[in-house]
Amino acid sequence: MKGCPVRTALLPLSVLVCVSLASAAAQEPTNPAAAVLKSQIMTTPSEIKWEPCSPALPPGAQCAFLEGDPKAQDVLFSYRLRMPNRYKLAPHFHPADEHLFIVKGTFNMGMGDKLDEAATKPMVAGSFAVMPKGMHHFAWTKGETILQVYAIGPWKLTYVNPADDPRNRK
Repeated sequence: MKGCPVRTALLPLSVLVCVSLASAAAQEPTNPAAAVLKSQIMTTPSEIKWEPCSPALPPGAQCAFLEGDPKAQDVLFSYRLRMPNRYKLAPHFHPADEHLFIVKGTFNMGMGDKLDEAATKPMVAGSFAVMPKGMHHFAWTKGETILQVYAIGPWKLTYVNPADDPRNRK
């Protein structure tokens, strides 16, 4: 077996270990999200198609889905969120970890149940954040701000105060 150290006295054990390692490496990934993509994705900024976001977000933002389906169980998805200056996201949480990369602008983030601009950390372009599953957080933007969001579906946005949910303002 190429790459396996073999000592004469331990030959049967060495062969067994090497065969076990080789067969383990050949198995399919155990993470369902790791085995979904069937071809490459290569998108330039000019190819991104911006659309209105889900009604769960306040009006004014635009979204562009890049990969996956946020409704699919145990599947990685990514999208971009473009928000205008002074856009606010009331305190909310998600059913899975949310990974954020700030592409443009300043995304001011805070933790808790009340949007408090003074209690936020400015996340400038190039910054990265992870909001753990269930963590209450809020944000507001300075300048046009674009985020790239990664998470595992199914995805949901739940507001801490139901009165803040734009879907309830009809």
